[in-house]
Amino acid sequence: MSLITTTDLSKSYGPNDIFSGLSFSVPNRARIGLVGPNGIGKTTLLRVLLGMEEPSGGEVQRARGLSMGYLPQEAYFESQGTLWEECLGVFKPLTARHDELRRLEHAMSDPAQADEALEAYGKLEHEFDHLGGYTFENRIRQTLTGLSFTDADVQRPLQQLSGGQRTRALLARLLLSSPDLLFLDEPTNHLDIAAIEWLEDYLKEWEGAVVIVSHDRYFLDQVVDTVWEMTPAQEVYRGNYSAYLKQRAERYQRRIEEYQAQQEFIQKEEEYIRRNMAGQNTRQAQGRRKRLESVLAEARVTPPMESRRLHLQLQPVGRSGDLVLVTRALSIGYADEGRPLFTVPNLVLTRGECAAIIGPNGAGKTTFLKTILNQIPSYAGDAELGASLKVGYFAQAHEGLHPDWTLMQEISAVSPNLLPAQIRDYLAKFLFTGDDVFKPVSVLSGGERGRLALACLALQGANLLLLDEPTNHLDLPAQEVLQAILADYAGTILLVSHDRYLIDALATQVWEVVPSESALRMFEGTYSEYKAFRLAEAAGRKPAPAAQPRLSPQAGRSMPKQTGAGQSKMEQKRRHDRIIALETEITRLEKELEALTHQLESPSSDLGRIQHLGKEYTRLHTLLEDRMEEWGQASES
Repeated sequence: MSLITTTDLSKSYGPNDIFSGLSFSVPNRARIGLVGPNGIGKTTLLRVLLGMEEPSGGEVQRARGLSMGYLPQEAYFESQGTLWEECLGVFKPLTARHDELRRLEHAMSDPAQADEALEAYGKLEHEFDHLGGYTFENRIRQTLTGLSFTDADVQRPLQQLSGGQRTRALLARLLLSSPDLLFLDEPTNHLDIAAIEWLEDYLKEWEGAVVIVSHDRYFLDQVVDTVWEMTPAQEVYRGNYSAYLKQRAERYQRRIEEYQAQQEFIQKEEEYIRRNMAGQNTRQAQGRRKRLESVLAEARVTPPMESRRLHLQLQPVGRSGDLVLVTRALSIGYADEGRPLFTVPNLVLTRGECAAIIGPNGAGKTTFLKTILNQIPSYAGDAELGASLKVGYFAQAHEGLHPDWTLMQEISAVSPNLLPAQIRDYLAKFLFTGDDVFKPVSVLSGGERGRLALACLALQGANLLLLDEPTNHLDLPAQEVLQAILADYAGTILLVSHDRYLIDALATQVWEVVPSESALRMFEGTYSEYKAFRLAEAAGRKPAPAAQPRLSPQAGRSMPKQTGAGQSKMEQKRRHDRIIALETEITRLEKELEALTHQLESPSSDLGRIQHLGKEYTRLHTLLEDRMEEWGQASES
């Protein structure tokens, strides 16, 4: 049974066609992901299906009695009540029955009304129980907790909630109301990973149908079983997001081959016609020309068109030292607050690794990055960056951009040697064309600011990237390009993100900030391995070998009881101190080698000094390799 059916649906605003010729149906219990580049018309299509906008052409048929719910990207409430009262309003029929049961209880105490009241009470109580009257308040609490609301939030007036909290409040009300068909427009925008995972599990058990517009690829992978791609026509793919990627590539390749085969056929036919039109085979040539004209008129294959995509390159200007980041007794926070946000185990990040920092909103992940950059002093302890590092920082709020500058000025400030024509060509690779390059930064959308910040980052030649939510506001094609570029990046990456698809593709370590423990937990492995480990841990099972945390040497230092069976505490302490000393010496040697390298790049005329520098470089390089080998052996044990 179809809940909604459309026939030849189209929508235009004046002379601009948003989409046209869309014919499809939404079956019961559908799990549909609606994807496509920003501005293609996904939100407009949802509003047309909901009846909030009229189509310019075609027809929308809805099942009789169909109830629908809609989560827009930004939620608005006219209610002056609290969050709890807003959710309780979903259950007005049950609360009315509850009040009637209380009235009947009082009536039963009156002998004149007792018999009649008792009979009515029994029927109403059975109905109340059957409709979930004894569980709906618990459902409200579970839903609000799952969406990361605290007990204090529950009693706050809606008007005091932030924009993101109001969107989550509307989502809670929609889930509790259980419509037949739910339309969700970017439902994960204001959710942390824990809330997104809760929503995934909730929607998997959802009895109704759901159509989801989302840029969260991992979320789509977990929830949907059909993907609609707007191009602005509609392409239908069976399966989740990963299946869609594979099918899309196969479909594109097949269309390329069909186009090439037809072009070869056309060339052969045209060549035959040219050779034989004036010769003995004129009649055959005329017949072939008519058939070719018929093919071109009725079945001509057009080349498949790919939408404009980012052309991003990230190339480090030089190789960093092997030790990129070392922390010792580090605590993150602000001294005037009296206690740290969280403490950090002694961490070591080596060249070529990607550490993903995850945790709820407001836990201090951005503060952690700024502490590493020395933009904020640590609450306690220290974080030391290695040698030969050139750091590139992508800020979540794009603080490095200047609101009053144009795009041309932003790029010129990063790379002053570029000519205006070169800057325009460069910005075109990031989808800024024409007069876009003269816009002030202040008028750019979130996605446009993200692309501009990436354009600036790519010019810096960094070999250490600190990326704070780099996929925020980027559409799916841009996210795919960014992921591919980062996967091939030759430097080191520290990544703060809620994008689990990106994390799972890139991360070699997962660092989770756990506010309830005021601590950062370190796990060596992919996000999928970490998730499996967490699930096993929560279930009280011993994690499977593939899912166990591959503890790094620095994690072993923070847990000395695990640093060697049968060792005395004194032996463990000596080994721990030796590892710390080796790390310090390795950092010193890398910095000395960096200084020698600069001297050798600009040699003096003194041949004896050049020979001395060369010998010293060889000595330090050999010593560094020995210390790295000793550090590795000590850490493994």
